[in-house]
Amino acid sequence: MIRLIAATIVLALACVGVQAEPYLAVQSGLRCAMCHVNQTGGGMRTPFGNQFAQTQLAATQWPSAAADWTGQFGSHFGAGANLRAAATRTEVAGEHQSDPLELREARVYFSFTPVAERLSFYLDQYLRPGSSQNREAFVRYGAEDGSHYLKAGRFYLPFGWRLQDNSSFVRSQSAIDMTGPDLGVEFGWDRGPLSLQFAVSNGTYGESEVDDGKQFSLQLAYLQATWRVGVGGNFNDQDIGDRAAWGLFGGLRTGPVSWLAEIDLIEDRSSTSIAGAKLRSYAWLLEGNWRIAQGHSLKASFEGLDPDRDRSSDGQSRISAVYEYTPIPFLQLRGGARRYDGPAQFPQQNRRLYFVELHGFF
Repeated sequence: MIRLIAATIVLALACVGVQAEPYLAVQSGLRCAMCHVNQTGGGMRTPFGNQFAQTQLAATQWPSAAADWTGQFGSHFGAGANLRAAATRTEVAGEHQSDPLELREARVYFSFTPVAERLSFYLDQYLRPGSSQNREAFVRYGAEDGSHYLKAGRFYLPFGWRLQDNSSFVRSQSAIDMTGPDLGVEFGWDRGPLSLQFAVSNGTYGESEVDDGKQFSLQLAYLQATWRVGVGGNFNDQDIGDRAAWGLFGGLRTGPVSWLAEIDLIEDRSSTSIAGAKLRSYAWLLEGNWRIAQGHSLKASFEGLDPDRDRSSDGQSRISAVYEYTPIPFLQLRGGARRYDGPAQFPQQNRRLYFVELHGFF
């Protein structure tokens, strides 16, 4: 146990881009593209994002001589990494309790920018646990003033809040998260208070094409200093059945508390046994993030899921409370509890989860 904990700490310090936490954008009034290489958030940090992590997130700042890390090597190359390790406990009534120590994520990022502000190449490689997988690999060409861009390759699709927690109902039910990128092209337009992204992709979650159908994703957001609201749509045309999702999301800053909300409606013909039948579901999220002091924050979230709107008594809910402490730049400790409630005949939907996580990033 001691060796495993020590090894985890060493790894986190040695291999420490953070995944998206969109409440930080709402809290600061910034766009996701200010802190992330990917305009829609998540993955490798920009030089500004690395400076933000050092000066705004950490409770204790490093001396100026040690605070020069921007993620850049010269004017053309950039790199970053992310590691999460956790101790968890899952309690299910009538079943054996589970107490694993696990490596939740290890990944690295690389970028090459031959033409500053215009042409760039980006790679997001997932390493562990499991086998190594490429999550994002794209080329991006943009306007010099940043007002619009075009990218092609493998990337995360634009739809709703890009949450760090992929198990959130709005991410798992919409099937658009940071574990299932797709191959395609994306156009983005970002000027004034408006931000728009439109993508056309294979609809196979990054795998080889299987039919002549395509997936279309559209997201439009209106951003202000203390609030923002957006809508998203996704339509996946497949031979096995179409799948469509519509989402409404928003953020609001009220003093030290930043709020996130999202509701998604999904209609799926690909997962039903009756040809042409439509499975209709919806998921929602309400999350509050309280900045107690620099380096200390408390997150509380309330979620709901109706996996089949034509059936009664199958609803699920989840309540979470997570405390985050960032003692020094690029290192974060997280501890939390989650309560899942669902139909009584499904024990796994009625469980309690407790975790402590060590998160290193740069």
